[in-house]
Amino acid sequence: MVLAIVLCGCGDVVRGTPTWRGARLDRATLTAADFPPGVQYDRIDENPGQPDGQGGLPAMLSRPEGCSDGLTRVIAGSAERGPGSAQKYIVGYDGARMVMTVLSWQLDLDGLAAVAGRCAEYETFFDPSAPGLPVTTTRLEAPRPHALAYEQSMKLGDMRNSVYFSFENVGDSAVFGIAFPTVNPTIPVKGTLPQTFLDVASEQAQRLERR
Repeated sequence: MVLAIVLCGCGDVVRGTPTWRGARLDRATLTAADFPPGVQYDRIDENPGQPDGQGGLPAMLSRPEGCSDGLTRVIAGSAERGPGSAQKYIVGYDGARMVMTVLSWQLDLDGLAAVAGRCAEYETFFDPSAPGLPVTTTRLEAPRPHALAYEQSMKLGDMRNSVYFSFENVGDSAVFGIAFPTVNPTIPVKGTLPQTFLDVASEQAQRLERR
């Protein structure tokens, strides 16, 4: 039907310049110039058709089941793949390292919130016969009202290790990020978690909003 309309000339002509979705994401993605001098910034080029998690380690076992990779599975479940579907970059401070992803599609925020609630407290295992390691998922107050932000902490002996997540839909697109406490004295700019990460996620969402 589409081919017939084109051949007979019966379709309306939509005037203007077509915009490839990758070009829009390029304009909406923060660059090194948006960060203080000395902050590490690197773009990540990935195979856009590669399935999520390909080549990575399998998820750890958990009780309740599915908590160790629950957020990842929700993101993958609504993912659109192909050229121009996502832009990813790394930002590094002395004290914080984060991976930010700008998407041409929306995240399932309800699904993410449901997993975070179900897995507010769970145990994860390196081996089924080993004792479980307690993990908590705690909602954080995000700078923007529609964003979701979480701290996920694992207790290993006397040590407590945390990672941080942020998710937000902006129009028909989205941004999400993950941050790790990482000391790197070669970087002259200090970062603190979760505040530096939440600030970056907010600035990225604002840039996407303007595009």
